[in-house]
Amino acid sequence: MPISAQDIPMTAPAPHQIEDDHLARQRLRLWLQMLKATRHVEASLRERLREGYGTTLPRFDVLATLHSRPQGMRMSELSQHLVVSNGNVTGLVDRLVAEGLAERETLQSDRRAFVVRITDKGRALMDEMTASHLAWIDELLGNVTEPDIARGISIMLDIRHGG
Repeated sequence: MPISAQDIPMTAPAPHQIEDDHLARQRLRLWLQMLKATRHVEASLRERLREGYGTTLPRFDVLATLHSRPQGMRMSELSQHLVVSNGNVTGLVDRLVAEGLAERETLQSDRRAFVVRITDKGRALMDEMTASHLAWIDELLGNVTEPDIARGISIMLDIRHGG
């Protein structure tokens, strides 16, 4: 008699064996510090975008993505790129279109699909916000030396590609 999926007991995967408890705890400390640093920078950027431009970080992210793709993107591509749901992107794009910062065009090949593009007004705003964003990041990370930046990038790549 063949075995079905129902016959296989559901168990959690075996836990990773910790070889060095001290090193494992140091890795946990690194993760927590990375998380705190990310939250600190993100909170500062959110506040500066709100105060300086009356906008949000998600709106900035959508405009930055469209700014980098002047030919435009399908809504599905935009949501995949931003790693958010189509519904979240639709609301943001609706507001950007209403403000004249983006435009939506129906595709000839599929009347249900849209391409979203940044407008000249949106591009001008993004040029200004991008310059501010660069200066803010430079200020927030100003105490990090160039060798530490290189090592930090290397560590982040190790984490992303090694796990």
